[in-house]
Amino acid sequence: MYRTRVIPNRQTGVDVGRLIDDGRWTGYQRWLIALVAAAVVFDGIDNQLLGIVIPSVMAEWAMPRSAFAPVVSLGYFGMMIGGAVAGMLGDRLGRRSALLGSMVVFGLMTLAAAMVDSIAWFGILRLLAGIGLGGAMPNAAALAAEYVPARMRPIAVTITIVCVPVGGTLAGVLGIQALPVVGWRSLFIVGGLVPLVAAVALRWMLPESPQFLARRPSRWPELGLVMKRMGHTVAPAASFVDPSAARSMAKAPIAALFEPAFGRDTFALWTAFFSCLLSVYLGFSWLTALLTSAGFDAATASAGITAFNLGGVAGALIGGLGISRFGSKLSMLTMALVAVVGAVILAVMPMSPAASARPVIAMLAIVGGAINGVQVALYALAAHVYPTAIRATGVGTALAVGRIGAVLTGYVGSWAIDLGGPPSYFGVVAMMMLVTGGSVAVVRRHVPAGG
Repeated sequence: MYRTRVIPNRQTGVDVGRLIDDGRWTGYQRWLIALVAAAVVFDGIDNQLLGIVIPSVMAEWAMPRSAFAPVVSLGYFGMMIGGAVAGMLGDRLGRRSALLGSMVVFGLMTLAAAMVDSIAWFGILRLLAGIGLGGAMPNAAALAAEYVPARMRPIAVTITIVCVPVGGTLAGVLGIQALPVVGWRSLFIVGGLVPLVAAVALRWMLPESPQFLARRPSRWPELGLVMKRMGHTVAPAASFVDPSAARSMAKAPIAALFEPAFGRDTFALWTAFFSCLLSVYLGFSWLTALLTSAGFDAATASAGITAFNLGGVAGALIGGLGISRFGSKLSMLTMALVAVVGAVILAVMPMSPAASARPVIAMLAIVGGAINGVQVALYALAAHVYPTAIRATGVGTALAVGRIGAVLTGYVGSWAIDLGGPPSYFGVVAMMMLVTGGSVAVVRRHVPAGG
């Protein structure tokens, strides 16, 4: 039986982190994870909208595809900035505040983009939207990690982050059908208004992180209500403490990432995020172009990227369950190895109109599942490595470094395809996932088996 009574700290009060970590996985906590996941779905939808509307904007403005390359890169650059800045804001002002603020930013900027008539303004607004899109992720991961018992943390973070490709898939399925009917501007209007309305609703439905509230005595009455709804009996006049945060941090959050306890893991996570996101965005940005350059028709290329994305959703969920049972090190190294082997197989597979596309699509689903499984698991691992006081900063800066890999895919993908087609393209993917696996192996503070 899990305890629901007050667990006092010997000196100062209720140890919020321990109470939640050792407690039950309640319906209210599941509801909170569902709300955070919904917020991330909107992030995934807005992230995918640009790729859907570019052909229509090209036709309307009579511009070549190459003119939109800076717009895409500016969006990734904005996401890099947003991940780092919003992560620090989340640790200072609250995860919920930073998450909802990020939603407002990308909602407003997407809405504004529907009104522009120049590529320059399109790029500026995409940069600003990217700041919001990138800022949502580390705070969503931190909230998900801090709402639930320790044994459920990997799967809670996984369910949250996997909603990015879920949102992207919804945008692809619904947006492509709606685009010819309503036009690209209407899609941007809807894509902007929906997260704004959701942010207002979540302001009343979503509580702040309990561990964050524990460090602010003025908000202890609010924390007491949250703990009660989670199933814990807390005295009305109780005081609260989060010892993991109290140990942390006399230093600024960024400096704390490089303290002896975290420095090695910080560098390993940065490297893993960089190489893994480079692999992920090579798929998102260039897989369709690779398949069509190999001679496959548009329908087959579309099936290939769909298999990569849907495989990613399945792989991420399987990875989250694997971490909960076997720990993060074994699970992530296994997925990285599957990605390396799968990419090598794709590099040597025949790809031409004369060859069957089915084995290629099947292998893309497997590789997409493994790569995305590792990517989503990295969020859970980063949330485990860092304590409450620097958790959003730690996840956000790792993600920001990873976004550098995403920015570079604009050049790496084109270079690899021009160099040798599928063999060189999938060779790069294999090498990057090998680096990812090596970096994961270096991390010391892994999620243990059984949570």
